[in-house]
Amino acid sequence: MSLSPPSPRTGRLGRWAFLFIIVTVFIDILAFAVIIPSTPFLMSELTGLPLQEVTPWGGYLTAVYAVMNFITQPILGNLSDRYGRRPVLLISMGMLSVDFLIMGFAHSLWLLFIGRILSGLSGATHSTAAAYIADTTEAGERAQAFGMLGAAFGLGFILGPVIGGFLTTLDPRAPFFAAAGLAGINFIYGSLVLPESLSQENRRPFEWKRANALGSFRHFARLPRLAWFILTLGVYNFAHWVYPATFSYFGPIRYGWDAHMTGLALGAVGVGAALVQGALCGRIIRLLGEEKTALLGILSTVCAMTGYAFASEGWMIFLIIPLGALGGLMGPSMNQIMTARVEKNAQGELQGALASIQAAGNIVAPIVMTQVLFAFTAESAMIYFPGAAFLLAAVLTAASLLPFRKAIEADRANAALVAEKTS
Repeated sequence: MSLSPPSPRTGRLGRWAFLFIIVTVFIDILAFAVIIPSTPFLMSELTGLPLQEVTPWGGYLTAVYAVMNFITQPILGNLSDRYGRRPVLLISMGMLSVDFLIMGFAHSLWLLFIGRILSGLSGATHSTAAAYIADTTEAGERAQAFGMLGAAFGLGFILGPVIGGFLTTLDPRAPFFAAAGLAGINFIYGSLVLPESLSQENRRPFEWKRANALGSFRHFARLPRLAWFILTLGVYNFAHWVYPATFSYFGPIRYGWDAHMTGLALGAVGVGAALVQGALCGRIIRLLGEEKTALLGILSTVCAMTGYAFASEGWMIFLIIPLGALGGLMGPSMNQIMTARVEKNAQGELQGALASIQAAGNIVAPIVMTQVLFAFTAESAMIYFPGAAFLLAAVLTAASLLPFRKAIEADRANAALVAEKTS
């Protein structure tokens, strides 16, 4: 797999700047992923409840993070359009290090919630990094660039859960301190080597009416082709949250996995994401086009989630993971479609709007998914079916095909209208 950048613009913001942002995202995701296998066991320790009973609290913990993301993502996206990407990224990295320390030292469930609230406030790294890439690459090459961003995300998940699972066998708090250290290194790294990507002439004044989640949605709702695409991503993201919300509970409950085994499974997911998004995404888009590639990603996800729902043995999960990895084609192809339809000085706003729409679903999705898992695995459950949350996710992913079809129709109608006016 080649990790060379797709010919970013020349100058000091060229090849090295692109690599800097990829490494920044990789370290940030590594720090986040390292705590995933340990969180259920730490919550069980703090509450004294078995994993089945602590599952709903895991949903609430994730939802709190999403609420803060929903509020702050468009603000930070617009701030990055006004003051540049670099300061927003650095502030986010520094806050994350503090957040993980708070959670590592937590001796009550409420301190975990405080840590997650702060994490939500500083969770702008990925959307601002996407805007950074949009600043430094040409429109036709952004799918490959966003694919590499996804590959960095995947690579972080290869090492993060594996390391976190191993550290959890020593102490459930150890991964949080490791994450704090990684986030701190990330902050220092960015302070030393990350240049600014947004030129002064492409900056715009900060406006509160555009810096809130509902305002961002109304702005893009005036463009039907973007509104339907955003809705597609929102529904898809809602379903996809079954992974971070329930997987670290699903494995131990369904198959008796420990944190180390959960980490290995999530590491395998990361390998698949890195291969698909880093090595295959650009080629598949050139072969099939953006729209068919996004459709392939959706259909692959439906099949994979259905497989997870009915897998009776733990080893079956590892056979399904490659199919699920193809779902990683959806994000980069959709990003290329949408970033090509907004101005350069609004790329941060677009990414902030996307993050906010997704975060709106994230507020509800973790609670829904964990409650479904709890309802079908608790001692009082009328039907024992640990795969229920994944089956629900498969149905929701299939439902995202409806707005996707509307998006394609609206986009083609707009293109035909433009062609008619210019002819």
